[in-house]
Amino acid sequence: MAVVTLTINDEMVSAQEGQSLLSVLREHGIEMPTLCHLDGLSERGGCRLCMVELEGNARLQAACVTPAAEGMMVHTHSERLVKYRMMILELLFSERNHVCAVCVMNGNCELQYEAAKIGMDHVRYDYLNPALPMDASHERYAVDHNRCILCSRCVRVCDEIEGAHVWDVMGRGANSRVITDLNQPWGTSLSCTSCGKCVQVCPTGALFTKGATVAEMEKQHDFLRWILDGREKKVWAHGNGK
Repeated sequence: MAVVTLTINDEMVSAQEGQSLLSVLREHGIEMPTLCHLDGLSERGGCRLCMVELEGNARLQAACVTPAAEGMMVHTHSERLVKYRMMILELLFSERNHVCAVCVMNGNCELQYEAAKIGMDHVRYDYLNPALPMDASHERYAVDHNRCILCSRCVRVCDEIEGAHVWDVMGRGANSRVITDLNQPWGTSLSCTSCGKCVQVCPTGALFTKGATVAEMEKQHDFLRWILDGREKKVWAHGNGK
């Protein structure tokens, strides 16, 4: 793969041609906010928090789905970008019913973390206060649509890692929500393996383990890389690949 040279925040760097800008930025120690991205899953480019400015392009681009190219001039934390990221986070909080004080992920929530990091202390938009349900029909887990940010991590991990494709998204715009199978209660799903991968990759308290109390849940993402590395090296097939 060819090597390309680009400029990030006035510093010249090299990258593999076609490599995502997000991975290039992280390789060079530039931390970018993300919510829909998770190492080991396909990219969606939905949350738009990792947007960057490219000189010569009036539109902001999501770094996770933009490939590095020769001669790119990239800016990552301009005043314009910070303004847009703040707006996105405020809209996420106003769209659903995020009450951090009573959430199982309080203190460990990725949405909460990004809001605190950017300095968000209020929401300028009207809260929609939708009447969203909670599904606790599963024996071990529950889904609270009030805290879902539609990042689709649960959809992708179930499809790409577990291979069950229990989760999907129905509806449009503010009416969108994640569903199991053909919009049936999670506990009645015949395709769900109860593996819990969807719960672990969820960035908020939308998917949680039953019995968890306020601020008690901590989710682990390391299993994704462990599974993918094992598959690549075929450590579980034919006597550890030998």
